[in-house]
Amino acid sequence: MQILQEMGANAVRMSHNPPAPELLELTDRMGLLVMDEVFDSWERKKTPLDFHLIFPDWHEQDLRAMLRRDRNHPSIIMWSVGNEVGEQYTAEAGAAIGNKLRDIARQEDPTRPVTNAMNYAKPDMHLPGTVDVISLNYQGAGIRSLPGQFPGFHQKFPDKMILSTESASALSSRGEYQFPVPGVNSAPVRPGAGGDPKRQQVSAYELFAADFGSSADRSWAAQDQNPYVAGEFVWTGFDYIGEPTPYYGARSSYSGIVDLAGFPKDRYYLYQSRWRPDLPLAHLLPHWTWPERVGEVTPVHLFTSGDEAELFVNGKSQGRKKKAPYEYRLRWDYVVYEPGEISVVAYKDGKEWARSAVKTAQAAAVLEAKPDRATIAADGKDLSFITVRITDANGVTAPRADQRIRFTVEGAGELVATDNGDPTSFESFQSSERAAFNGLALAIVRAKPGQRGAITVRANAEGLRGAEVQLRSK
Repeated sequence: MQILQEMGANAVRMSHNPPAPELLELTDRMGLLVMDEVFDSWERKKTPLDFHLIFPDWHEQDLRAMLRRDRNHPSIIMWSVGNEVGEQYTAEAGAAIGNKLRDIARQEDPTRPVTNAMNYAKPDMHLPGTVDVISLNYQGAGIRSLPGQFPGFHQKFPDKMILSTESASALSSRGEYQFPVPGVNSAPVRPGAGGDPKRQQVSAYELFAADFGSSADRSWAAQDQNPYVAGEFVWTGFDYIGEPTPYYGARSSYSGIVDLAGFPKDRYYLYQSRWRPDLPLAHLLPHWTWPERVGEVTPVHLFTSGDEAELFVNGKSQGRKKKAPYEYRLRWDYVVYEPGEISVVAYKDGKEWARSAVKTAQAAAVLEAKPDRATIAADGKDLSFITVRITDANGVTAPRADQRIRFTVEGAGELVATDNGDPTSFESFQSSERAAFNGLALAIVRAKPGQRGAITVRANAEGLRGAEVQLRSK
Protein backbone atom coordinates (compact mmCIF):
# COMPACT_ATOMS: atom_id res chain seq x y z
CA MET A 1 0.00 0.00 0.00
CA GLN A 2 2.96 2.32 0.54
CA ILE A 3 4.10 1.59 -3.01
CA LEU A 4 0.63 2.31 -4.41
CA GLN A 5 0.20 5.45 -2.28
CA GLU A 6 3.52 6.75 -3.64
CA MET A 7 2.04 6.23 -7.12
CA GLY A 8 -0.88 8.47 -6.16
CA ALA A 9 -3.57 5.94 -5.26
CA ASN A 10 -5.89 7.22 -2.53
CA ALA A 11 -8.39 4.35 -2.34
CA VAL A 12 -8.55 0.56 -2.45
CA ARG A 13 -11.41 -1.75 -3.27
CA MET A 14 -11.48 -5.09 -1.48
CA SER A 15 -12.17 -8.06 -3.74
CA HIS A 16 -14.30 -9.98 -3.27
CA ASN A 17 -14.55 -11.05 0.34
CA PRO A 18 -14.17 -9.58 3.84
CA PRO A 19 -10.58 -8.32 4.23
CA ALA A 20 -8.18 -9.08 7.05
CA PRO A 21 -8.78 -6.72 10.00
CA GLU A 22 -5.09 -5.77 9.96
CA LEU A 23 -5.52 -4.46 6.41
CA LEU A 24 -8.27 -2.08 7.52
CA GLU A 25 -6.17 -0.96 10.48
CA LEU A 26 -3.50 0.05 7.99
CA THR A 27 -5.89 1.90 5.67
CA ASP A 28 -7.15 3.83 8.72
CA ARG A 29 -3.58 4.84 9.63
CA MET A 30 -2.50 5.63 6.08
CA GLY A 31 -5.56 7.61 5.07
CA LEU A 32 -6.57 5.31 2.22
CA LEU A 33 -10.28 5.19 1.41
CA VAL A 34 -11.89 1.75 1.24
CA MET A 35 -14.75 0.04 -0.56
CA ASP A 36 -15.42 -2.96 1.69
CA GLU A 37 -16.86 -5.90 -0.24
CA VAL A 38 -18.44 -9.15 0.93
CA PHE A 39 -19.68 -11.50 -1.85
CA ASP A 40 -18.39 -12.65 -5.24
CA SER A 41 -21.49 -14.74 -5.92
CA TRP A 42 -25.08 -14.98 -4.70
CA GLU A 43 -27.40 -17.85 -5.59
CA ARG A 44 -26.15 -18.27 -9.14
CA LYS A 45 -22.83 -20.10 -9.30
CA LYS A 46 -19.62 -19.06 -11.01
CA THR A 47 -17.84 -22.31 -10.16
CA PRO A 48 -19.32 -25.59 -8.89
CA LEU A 49 -18.06 -25.23 -5.31
CA ASP A 50 -18.35 -21.49 -4.69
CA PHE A 51 -20.49 -19.55 -2.20
CA HIS A 52 -23.77 -20.17 -4.05
CA LEU A 53 -24.00 -23.50 -2.24
CA ILE A 54 -24.53 -21.80 1.13
CA PHE A 55 -25.68 -18.31 0.13
CA PRO A 56 -29.38 -18.89 1.02
CA ASP A 57 -28.46 -20.01 4.54
CA TRP A 58 -25.50 -17.75 5.30
CA HIS A 59 -25.75 -14.47 3.38
CA GLU A 60 -27.44 -12.54 6.20
CA GLN A 61 -25.19 -13.81 8.99
CA ASP A 62 -22.01 -13.21 6.97
CA LEU A 63 -23.06 -9.75 5.81
CA ARG A 64 -24.10 -8.61 9.26
CA ALA A 65 -20.92 -10.04 10.77
CA MET A 66 -18.72 -8.10 8.35
CA LEU A 67 -20.66 -4.88 8.79
CA ARG A 68 -20.52 -5.07 12.57
CA ARG A 69 -16.83 -5.93 12.55
CA ASP A 70 -15.81 -3.20 10.11
CA ARG A 71 -18.23 -0.29 10.50
CA ASN A 72 -16.06 1.62 13.00
CA HIS A 73 -13.16 1.85 10.54
CA PRO A 74 -13.08 5.47 9.35
CA SER A 75 -11.31 4.54 6.11
CA ILE A 76 -14.41 2.73 4.78
CA ILE A 77 -16.54 4.95 2.56
CA MET A 78 -18.99 2.42 1.10
CA TRP A 79 -20.14 -1.19 1.24
CA SER A 80 -20.24 -3.52 -1.76
CA VAL A 81 -22.59 -6.50 -1.51
CA GLY A 82 -21.58 -8.22 -4.75
CA ASN A 83 -19.20 -8.49 -7.67
CA GLU A 84 -20.28 -9.48 -11.18
CA VAL A 85 -23.02 -11.68 -9.74
CA GLY A 86 -25.04 -13.95 -12.02
CA GLU A 87 -28.23 -12.25 -10.84
CA GLN A 88 -27.51 -9.41 -13.26
CA TYR A 89 -29.25 -11.65 -15.77
CA THR A 90 -32.33 -12.61 -13.73
CA ALA A 91 -34.40 -9.41 -13.68
CA GLU A 92 -36.81 -9.23 -10.73
CA ALA A 93 -35.32 -12.22 -8.87
CA GLY A 94 -31.86 -10.69 -8.84
CA ALA A 95 -33.20 -7.30 -7.81
CA ALA A 96 -35.05 -8.89 -4.90
CA ILE A 97 -31.77 -10.26 -3.53
CA GLY A 98 -30.03 -6.93 -4.17
CA ASN A 99 -32.73 -5.05 -2.27
CA LYS A 100 -32.52 -7.48 0.67
CA LEU A 101 -28.73 -7.15 0.95
CA ARG A 102 -28.92 -3.36 0.65
CA ASP A 103 -31.55 -3.19 3.40
CA ILE A 104 -29.42 -5.32 5.73
CA ALA A 105 -26.47 -3.00 5.13
CA ARG A 106 -28.61 0.05 5.87
CA GLN A 107 -29.89 -1.53 9.08
CA GLU A 108 -26.37 -2.14 10.34
CA ASP A 109 -24.93 1.14 9.04
CA PRO A 110 -27.25 3.88 7.71
CA THR A 111 -24.30 6.28 7.23
CA ARG A 112 -22.57 4.78 4.18
CA PRO A 113 -23.85 4.06 0.66
CA VAL A 114 -24.27 0.53 -0.68
CA THR A 115 -23.14 -0.65 -4.11
CA ASN A 116 -22.74 -3.74 -6.26
CA ALA A 117 -20.08 -4.05 -8.97
CA MET A 118 -21.72 -4.80 -12.32
CA ASN A 119 -20.12 -5.97 -15.56
CA TYR A 120 -23.28 -6.80 -17.50
CA ALA A 121 -26.36 -5.02 -16.16
CA LYS A 122 -27.62 -2.17 -18.35
CA PRO A 123 -29.41 1.01 -17.22
CA ASP A 124 -32.90 -0.32 -17.95
CA MET A 125 -32.39 -3.55 -15.97
CA HIS A 126 -33.63 -4.09 -12.43
CA LEU A 127 -30.40 -4.62 -10.49
CA PRO A 128 -28.92 -1.10 -10.89
CA GLY A 129 -31.98 0.33 -9.18
CA THR A 130 -31.13 -1.50 -5.95
CA VAL A 131 -27.90 0.38 -5.17
CA ASP A 132 -26.98 3.84 -3.92
CA VAL A 133 -23.87 4.06 -6.13
CA ILE A 134 -23.64 2.80 -9.73
CA SER A 135 -20.45 0.71 -9.91
CA LEU A 136 -19.34 -0.50 -13.34
CA ASN A 137 -16.67 -3.06 -14.18
CA TYR A 138 -15.15 -2.21 -17.60
CA GLN A 139 -18.53 -1.15 -19.02
CA GLY A 140 -17.75 2.53 -18.63
CA ALA A 141 -15.07 2.51 -21.32
CA GLY A 142 -16.90 -0.22 -23.23
CA ILE A 143 -16.26 -3.95 -23.39
CA ARG A 144 -14.88 -5.19 -26.70
CA SER A 145 -17.00 -3.57 -29.44
CA LEU A 146 -19.79 -2.46 -27.08
CA PRO A 147 -20.09 1.30 -26.53
CA GLY A 148 -19.26 2.82 -23.17
CA GLN A 149 -22.11 2.74 -20.66
CA PHE A 150 -21.37 5.85 -18.59
CA PRO A 151 -23.81 8.12 -20.52
CA GLY A 152 -26.69 5.64 -20.38
CA PHE A 153 -26.40 5.11 -16.63
CA HIS A 154 -26.05 8.85 -16.02
CA GLN A 155 -29.20 9.55 -18.00
CA LYS A 156 -31.16 6.85 -16.15
CA PHE A 157 -29.77 7.70 -12.68
CA PRO A 158 -28.80 11.41 -12.80
CA ASP A 159 -28.72 11.72 -8.99
CA LYS A 160 -26.54 8.68 -8.30
CA MET A 161 -22.77 8.67 -8.12
CA ILE A 162 -21.15 6.59 -10.87
CA LEU A 163 -17.69 5.07 -10.65
CA SER A 164 -15.53 2.40 -12.25
CA THR A 165 -15.12 -0.43 -9.76
CA GLU A 166 -12.83 -2.23 -12.20
CA SER A 167 -11.09 -0.39 -14.98
CA ALA A 168 -8.34 -1.19 -17.45
CA SER A 169 -7.17 -4.78 -16.80
CA ALA A 170 -4.18 -3.75 -18.86
CA LEU A 171 -1.53 -6.46 -19.27
CA SER A 172 2.27 -6.35 -19.35
CA SER A 173 5.46 -8.06 -18.20
CA ARG A 174 7.94 -5.73 -16.52
CA GLY A 175 10.81 -4.81 -18.83
CA GLU A 176 9.55 -6.79 -21.85
CA TYR A 177 9.28 -4.77 -25.07
CA GLN A 178 8.04 -6.29 -28.30
CA PHE A 179 8.21 -5.00 -31.86
CA PRO A 180 6.62 -3.77 -34.01
CA VAL A 181 4.64 -1.39 -31.81
CA PRO A 182 1.13 -0.73 -33.16
CA GLY A 183 -0.06 2.83 -33.54
CA VAL A 184 -3.01 2.38 -31.17
CA ASN A 185 -3.73 3.45 -27.60
CA SER A 186 -5.43 0.19 -26.56
CA ALA A 187 -5.51 -3.29 -28.03
CA PRO A 188 -6.10 -6.91 -27.00
CA VAL A 189 -3.00 -9.08 -26.65
CA ARG A 190 -2.39 -11.17 -29.76
CA PRO A 191 0.59 -13.19 -31.03
CA GLY A 192 3.08 -10.74 -32.49
CA ALA A 193 0.93 -7.79 -31.39
CA GLY A 194 1.69 -7.31 -27.73
CA GLY A 195 2.10 -11.00 -26.95
CA ASP A 196 4.80 -13.63 -27.31
CA PRO A 197 3.10 -17.03 -26.82
CA LYS A 198 6.39 -18.92 -26.94
CA ARG A 199 7.92 -16.99 -24.04
CA GLN A 200 4.51 -16.20 -22.48
CA GLN A 201 5.38 -12.53 -22.03
CA VAL A 202 3.35 -9.39 -22.76
CA SER A 203 4.85 -6.18 -24.09
CA ALA A 204 5.55 -3.41 -21.58
CA TYR A 205 4.66 -0.56 -23.92
CA GLU A 206 1.46 -0.52 -21.83
CA LEU A 207 -0.87 -0.49 -24.83
CA PHE A 208 -2.38 -3.93 -24.33
CA ALA A 209 -5.17 -5.38 -22.23
CA ALA A 210 -7.38 -8.38 -21.61
CA ASP A 211 -10.05 -8.82 -24.27
CA PHE A 212 -12.68 -7.35 -21.93
CA GLY A 213 -10.43 -4.50 -20.77
CA SER A 214 -8.49 -1.52 -22.06
CA SER A 215 -5.29 0.43 -21.56
CA ALA A 216 -5.09 3.13 -18.92
CA ASP A 217 -5.25 5.67 -21.76
CA ARG A 218 -8.60 4.44 -23.04
CA SER A 219 -10.06 4.19 -19.53
CA TRP A 220 -9.07 7.78 -18.73
CA ALA A 221 -10.49 9.11 -21.98
CA ALA A 222 -13.86 7.55 -21.10
CA GLN A 223 -13.77 9.13 -17.64
CA ASP A 224 -12.65 12.54 -18.87
CA GLN A 225 -15.30 12.62 -21.57
CA ASN A 226 -17.88 11.92 -18.85
CA PRO A 227 -16.72 14.18 -15.99
CA TYR A 228 -19.55 13.14 -13.66
CA VAL A 229 -17.70 9.81 -13.13
CA ALA A 230 -16.28 9.83 -9.60
CA GLY A 231 -13.12 7.82 -10.29
CA GLU A 232 -11.79 4.32 -10.79
CA PHE A 233 -10.47 1.22 -9.07
CA VAL A 234 -7.90 -0.38 -11.36
CA TRP A 235 -7.65 -4.13 -11.83
CA THR A 236 -5.03 -4.59 -10.37
CA GLY A 237 -2.47 -2.81 -8.20
CA PHE A 238 -0.13 -5.82 -8.00
CA ASP A 239 0.25 -8.97 -10.02
CA TYR A 240 -1.15 -11.93 -8.10
CA ILE A 241 -0.86 -15.71 -8.26
CA GLY A 242 -3.45 -17.19 -10.62
CA GLU A 243 -5.61 -15.88 -13.46
CA PRO A 244 -2.57 -15.52 -15.76
CA THR A 245 -4.46 -14.06 -18.72
CA PRO A 246 -3.57 -14.40 -21.60
CA TYR A 247 -1.12 -17.27 -20.94
CA TYR A 248 -2.56 -19.92 -18.68
CA GLY A 249 0.74 -21.78 -18.59
CA ALA A 250 2.15 -18.97 -16.48
CA ARG A 251 2.16 -18.60 -12.69
CA SER A 252 0.76 -15.15 -12.02
CA SER A 253 -1.42 -12.49 -13.55
CA TYR A 254 -0.14 -9.80 -15.91
CA SER A 255 -2.64 -7.11 -14.91
CA GLY A 256 -0.70 -5.55 -12.03
CA ILE A 257 0.68 -2.04 -12.14
CA VAL A 258 3.43 -3.53 -9.95
CA ASP A 259 4.87 -7.01 -10.51
CA LEU A 260 4.67 -9.86 -8.00
CA ALA A 261 8.09 -8.96 -6.52
CA GLY A 262 6.98 -5.39 -5.84
CA PHE A 263 8.89 -3.82 -8.73
CA PRO A 264 6.93 -1.11 -10.57
CA LYS A 265 6.16 -1.70 -14.22
CA ASP A 266 6.28 1.21 -16.67
CA ARG A 267 2.53 1.57 -16.17
CA TYR A 268 3.20 2.68 -12.60
CA TYR A 269 4.64 5.93 -13.92
CA LEU A 270 1.76 6.40 -16.34
CA TYR A 271 -0.64 6.32 -13.38
CA GLN A 272 1.67 8.50 -11.33
CA SER A 273 1.72 11.10 -14.10
CA ARG A 274 -2.08 11.39 -13.82
CA TRP A 275 -2.67 10.84 -10.12
CA ARG A 276 0.20 13.07 -8.95
CA PRO A 277 0.01 15.94 -11.44
CA ASP A 278 2.15 18.22 -9.25
CA LEU A 279 5.08 15.77 -9.20
CA PRO A 280 7.68 16.65 -11.86
CA LEU A 281 7.91 13.38 -13.75
CA ALA A 282 9.37 12.20 -17.05
CA HIS A 283 9.57 8.44 -17.55
CA LEU A 284 10.98 7.11 -20.82
CA LEU A 285 10.51 3.68 -22.33
CA PRO A 286 11.76 1.31 -23.59
CA HIS A 287 15.25 0.68 -22.26
CA TRP A 288 17.95 1.58 -24.74
CA THR A 289 20.05 -1.60 -24.98
CA TRP A 290 19.18 -3.17 -28.33
CA PRO A 291 22.38 -4.28 -30.12
CA GLU A 292 20.32 -6.33 -32.60
CA ARG A 293 18.16 -3.31 -33.56
CA VAL A 294 20.78 -0.84 -34.85
CA GLY A 295 19.17 1.08 -37.69
CA GLU A 296 15.67 -0.25 -36.95
CA VAL A 297 12.61 1.74 -35.92
CA THR A 298 12.29 1.54 -32.12
CA PRO A 299 9.44 3.72 -30.83
CA VAL A 300 9.99 5.83 -27.71
CA HIS A 301 7.12 6.72 -25.35
CA LEU A 302 7.09 9.22 -22.51
CA PHE A 303 4.90 9.20 -19.39
CA THR A 304 4.96 12.69 -17.95
CA SER A 305 2.95 14.99 -15.71
CA GLY A 306 3.99 17.76 -18.08
CA ASP A 307 2.00 18.71 -21.16
CA GLU A 308 4.72 18.65 -23.81
CA ALA A 309 8.28 17.42 -24.31
CA GLU A 310 11.25 17.26 -26.66
CA LEU A 311 13.10 13.98 -27.23
CA PHE A 312 16.78 13.64 -28.12
CA VAL A 313 18.78 10.66 -29.38
CA ASN A 314 22.47 11.21 -28.71
CA GLY A 315 21.77 14.94 -28.55
CA LYS A 316 19.80 15.10 -31.83
CA SER A 317 16.24 16.36 -31.48
CA GLN A 318 13.46 14.02 -32.52
CA GLY A 319 10.91 16.80 -32.27
CA ARG A 320 8.85 18.52 -29.62
CA LYS A 321 5.37 17.15 -29.04
CA LYS A 322 2.35 18.35 -27.03
CA LYS A 323 -0.43 16.23 -25.54
CA ALA A 324 -3.66 16.44 -27.48
CA PRO A 325 -7.07 16.32 -25.74
CA TYR A 326 -7.66 12.87 -24.19
CA GLU A 327 -4.02 11.95 -24.79
CA TYR A 328 -2.03 10.73 -21.79
CA ARG A 329 1.40 9.88 -23.18
CA LEU A 330 3.75 11.34 -25.72
CA ARG A 331 5.14 9.04 -28.37
CA TRP A 332 7.79 9.22 -31.04
CA ASP A 333 6.90 6.24 -33.20
CA TYR A 334 9.62 6.45 -35.83
CA VAL A 335 12.82 6.76 -33.80
CA VAL A 336 15.67 4.76 -35.33
CA TYR A 337 17.78 2.93 -32.76
CA GLU A 338 21.41 3.78 -32.31
CA PRO A 339 23.32 2.98 -29.12
CA GLY A 340 24.08 5.78 -26.71
CA GLU A 341 21.48 7.82 -24.86
CA ILE A 342 17.92 8.96 -25.27
CA SER A 343 16.94 11.99 -23.21
CA VAL A 344 13.89 14.16 -22.82
CA VAL A 345 12.99 17.59 -21.52
CA ALA A 346 9.38 17.88 -20.40
CA TYR A 347 7.51 21.17 -20.12
CA LYS A 348 4.41 22.35 -18.28
CA ASP A 349 2.64 25.57 -19.14
CA GLY A 350 5.60 26.45 -21.35
CA LYS A 351 8.22 26.09 -18.60
CA GLU A 352 10.72 23.30 -18.11
CA TRP A 353 9.18 20.69 -15.79
CA ALA A 354 11.32 17.53 -15.71
CA ARG A 355 14.25 15.79 -17.40
CA SER A 356 15.12 12.13 -17.87
CA ALA A 357 17.62 10.00 -19.76
CA VAL A 358 18.15 6.32 -20.55
CA LYS A 359 21.60 5.01 -21.52
CA THR A 360 22.73 1.93 -23.39
CA ALA A 361 24.18 -0.60 -20.99
CA GLN A 362 27.45 -2.36 -21.60
CA ALA A 363 28.14 -5.93 -20.49
CA ALA A 364 26.69 -6.92 -17.14
CA ALA A 365 29.42 -6.64 -14.50
CA VAL A 366 28.13 -5.79 -11.01
CA LEU A 367 25.44 -6.75 -8.52
CA GLU A 368 24.03 -3.77 -6.63
CA ALA A 369 21.91 -4.46 -3.53
CA LYS A 370 19.71 -2.00 -1.65
CA PRO A 371 17.40 -2.74 1.31
CA ASP A 372 14.16 -0.86 1.86
CA ARG A 373 15.13 -0.70 5.57
CA ALA A 374 18.40 -1.48 7.32
CA THR A 375 17.01 -1.95 10.84
CA ILE A 376 14.31 -4.49 11.67
CA ALA A 377 12.70 -5.77 14.85
CA ALA A 378 13.98 -9.03 16.33
CA ASP A 379 10.49 -10.54 16.45
CA GLY A 380 10.67 -13.01 13.58
CA LYS A 381 8.06 -11.00 11.67
CA ASP A 382 9.62 -7.70 10.60
CA LEU A 383 11.09 -7.86 7.10
CA SER A 384 13.70 -6.15 4.98
CA PHE A 385 13.10 -6.23 1.21
CA ILE A 386 16.41 -6.15 -0.65
CA THR A 387 16.40 -5.18 -4.32
CA VAL A 388 19.30 -6.60 -6.34
CA ARG A 389 20.06 -4.86 -9.60
CA ILE A 390 22.51 -6.01 -12.26
CA THR A 391 24.51 -3.14 -13.75
CA ASP A 392 27.40 -2.61 -16.12
CA ALA A 393 30.75 -1.33 -14.88
CA ASN A 394 29.43 2.26 -15.03
CA GLY A 395 26.36 1.62 -12.88
CA VAL A 396 23.87 1.52 -15.77
CA THR A 397 21.19 -1.11 -15.24
CA ALA A 398 21.61 -4.09 -17.55
CA PRO A 399 17.93 -4.30 -18.56
CA ARG A 400 18.09 -7.74 -20.16
CA ALA A 401 20.36 -9.46 -17.65
CA ASP A 402 19.19 -12.84 -16.37
CA GLN A 403 22.16 -14.20 -14.43
CA ARG A 404 21.36 -16.57 -11.60
CA ILE A 405 21.90 -14.96 -8.20
CA ARG A 406 22.75 -16.87 -5.01
CA PHE A 407 21.78 -15.37 -1.64
CA THR A 408 23.33 -16.14 1.75
CA VAL A 409 22.50 -14.67 5.14
CA GLU A 410 24.74 -14.70 8.22
CA GLY A 411 24.24 -13.51 11.77
CA ALA A 412 20.95 -12.75 13.49
CA GLY A 413 18.76 -13.09 10.37
CA GLU A 414 17.49 -15.59 7.83
CA LEU A 415 16.31 -15.63 4.25
CA VAL A 416 12.52 -15.76 3.95
CA ALA A 417 11.97 -15.70 0.20
CA THR A 418 13.24 -14.61 -3.20
CA ASP A 419 11.44 -13.51 -6.35
CA ASN A 420 12.02 -11.66 -9.60
CA GLY A 421 8.58 -10.69 -10.89
CA ASP A 422 8.69 -13.07 -13.85
CA PRO A 423 5.09 -14.30 -14.35
CA THR A 424 6.35 -17.50 -16.01
CA SER A 425 8.63 -18.64 -13.17
CA PHE A 426 7.42 -21.52 -11.00
CA GLU A 427 10.55 -21.63 -8.86
CA SER A 428 9.81 -21.87 -5.15
CA PHE A 429 9.70 -18.57 -3.30
CA GLN A 430 11.81 -20.27 -0.62
CA SER A 431 14.69 -20.89 -3.03
CA SER A 432 17.98 -19.25 -2.04
CA GLU A 433 18.79 -18.83 -5.74
CA ARG A 434 16.92 -16.78 -8.28
CA ALA A 435 17.58 -15.76 -11.87
CA ALA A 436 17.28 -12.04 -12.44
CA PHE A 437 14.34 -11.02 -14.60
CA ASN A 438 15.24 -8.11 -16.85
CA GLY A 439 17.99 -7.00 -14.49
CA LEU A 440 16.21 -7.29 -11.13
CA ALA A 441 15.72 -9.78 -8.31
CA LEU A 442 14.41 -9.59 -4.76
CA ALA A 443 15.48 -11.12 -1.45
CA ILE A 444 13.35 -10.91 1.70
CA VAL A 445 15.13 -11.24 5.06
CA ARG A 446 13.85 -11.36 8.63
CA ALA A 447 15.51 -11.41 12.03
CA LYS A 448 15.53 -14.64 13.99
CA PRO A 449 13.09 -14.33 16.91
CA GLY A 450 14.80 -12.81 19.93
CA GLN A 451 18.20 -12.45 18.25
CA ARG A 452 19.58 -8.93 18.12
CA GLY A 453 22.64 -7.83 16.25
CA ALA A 454 24.26 -7.72 12.83
CA ILE A 455 22.81 -9.44 9.77
CA THR A 456 24.96 -9.82 6.66
CA VAL A 457 23.25 -10.52 3.33
CA ARG A 458 25.36 -11.45 0.31
CA ALA A 459 24.39 -11.80 -3.33
CA ASN A 460 26.69 -13.51 -5.83
CA ALA A 461 26.45 -14.48 -9.48
CA GLU A 462 28.94 -16.11 -11.80
CA GLY A 463 31.01 -13.56 -13.69
CA LEU A 464 29.67 -10.57 -11.72
CA ARG A 465 31.07 -8.64 -8.78
CA GLY A 466 29.00 -9.56 -5.76
CA ALA A 467 27.07 -7.32 -3.36
CA GLU A 468 26.83 -7.23 0.42
CA VAL A 469 24.21 -5.57 2.65
CA GLN A 470 24.48 -4.96 6.38
CA LEU A 471 21.26 -5.04 8.39
CA ARG A 472 20.66 -4.88 12.13
CA SER A 473 17.96 -6.40 14.28
CA LYS A 474 16.93 -4.82 17.56
